[in-house]
Amino acid sequence: MSVRHLRRVGLVLALLAGAVRAGPAPRHNPALDRDLLKAFAERRTGFHNPIVARVWLRVMSHRLRPYVSNPQDRIRLLLAVHAEAVEAQVSPELVLAIINTESDFHRFAVSSTGAQGLMQIMPFWLREIGRPGDNLFRMRTNLRIGCTILHYYLRRAHGDYALALQDYYGQRDGLRYEQRVLMLLTDRWYWH
Repeated sequence: MSVRHLRRVGLVLALLAGAVRAGPAPRHNPALDRDLLKAFAERRTGFHNPIVARVWLRVMSHRLRPYVSNPQDRIRLLLAVHAEAVEAQVSPELVLAIINTESDFHRFAVSSTGAQGLMQIMPFWLREIGRPGDNLFRMRTNLRIGCTILHYYLRRAHGDYALALQDYYGQRDGLRYEQRVLMLLTDRWYWH
């Protein structure tokens, strides 16, 4: 095993000891353990068909334009979202709707509670996993943690988006948060 691989495994195991912004993560949960171990394995692009990739990127880039003006930045963000979402087995479009709700695509966003980055991950994650020098403003780190947590909550909610989104958000505020995300998913980030 390489040192890099051992660090990833250590990171994943340390992740299991902490709680996410979306509420307390179960401790010593074999299912979450497997998800997190997989999340920090080598990554792929997520696309299996170059024609679908080209069409998806063109459509989503057009929709993302009001938020990210630079075309190269849009494509880089979309490729990262797609890769991390597919690897975590969640919908890339759902991740885009969450990012739109959480940070409005501002990579350096910080909430009033201190959550950071695109998917608004709490900084205590990095301390709890023993990597305080890592950066939640790094797009791939933020997306990888956020998508993995989202997958866990979706699986725990048996695919119920509303319930999983409440858990991701970390509090019950009626249906406002999940309604915002789901409205963006159906009105802006849909894919058929």
